[in-house]
Amino acid sequence: MPHQAPHAVLPLPNHDEGARQDFTVSLRGTVNRLARDNEIAFRHRAAPAFQRSNNRPPRDRHDVRKVMERDPYGQISGALRVTYQELLWDSVIDSVERQLPALLENSRKVTNGRTKGSLRLDPAVKVPRYLNAVDIHMMPGNYDSERVAGDISAGAIYDRGVFLRVMGTRGAYGEGFGTDVATFLKREMPGFKPRRILDQGCSVGGTTFGLSQAFPRAELHAIDVAAPMLRYAHARAESLGAAVHFSQQNAEKTDFADGSFDFIFSFALLHETSTSALRNILKEAHRLLAPGGLVLYLDLPEWKTVDLFQAGNMDWDTLNNAEPFIGKLGDFNRETLMVDAGFAKADVIHTHPTGFPFPLFGARKAG
Repeated sequence: MPHQAPHAVLPLPNHDEGARQDFTVSLRGTVNRLARDNEIAFRHRAAPAFQRSNNRPPRDRHDVRKVMERDPYGQISGALRVTYQELLWDSVIDSVERQLPALLENSRKVTNGRTKGSLRLDPAVKVPRYLNAVDIHMMPGNYDSERVAGDISAGAIYDRGVFLRVMGTRGAYGEGFGTDVATFLKREMPGFKPRRILDQGCSVGGTTFGLSQAFPRAELHAIDVAAPMLRYAHARAESLGAAVHFSQQNAEKTDFADGSFDFIFSFALLHETSTSALRNILKEAHRLLAPGGLVLYLDLPEWKTVDLFQAGNMDWDTLNNAEPFIGKLGDFNRETLMVDAGFAKADVIHTHPTGFPFPLFGARKAG
């Protein structure tokens, strides 16, 4: 697995913690192999059994999920997916708790005095219920838990945990999707040179860092509702020399002026929201874009565009991995969502570039 690049607030495991983390990565590899075998079990055993019982084949994600929950192979695979996730977070939390005083001190050192970027927190911002009703993807304490003054532990847990979960595939700094979308823009829209960029739902700022490297002359803003994530993201960015202006805001309604940005991007934000929030976020993006500006979201696909088994396999997370909006998001037509948000149908973008794990969708704003 690639090595995670260090920075001032990254929790570094000791020998025993590292061994446990390495074990979880190995277990993830086993889970991934089982997932491929799960498809064989579905097509050759579970789907035919469903056909015999219902006088029809499975026809949607619900059918696939339900039939695999009753299949022995699906049960073993599902149990290991849950176990892996729990072990992953446990291995990282131990490391963060041991180092937290030092991490907090490092955070203060890199953010005191003159900084390249900024951090603006607002205690009046409430974490929406769609985020705090469950611990998203089973991360204990979720994104917003605070146990000490100036807490950054949620960010530290997320940064290290997600790197391990994706087995380093997003880059040494977690920057991969930021640099990937920038490469896509330079290839498909070579004349597009944004001056002001917004990253919605930035979490610890991995994607934000990728954007900062790809567009070094742009003024870069990043928002999130969780203060511990933002404190960590700010310290992380400063230690890496990235000028990012972080602020605690809900992407549904921000305090930026109309037409503030040329480019708005977000990775994996929308599937952690709700139906009303989804629509509000897209409308807010339309308001925030300057004429000719562009918004893009990298997130899970419409179910109708993917293989039936894959839709059911991803829908497993809806009920079993504390991602309650995944299933519903896949039901929405992306073109309709963007038109409802105020964009012209002719300006909607919906594509799945080679090498991207999920599709990109969004729109240009007329002007």
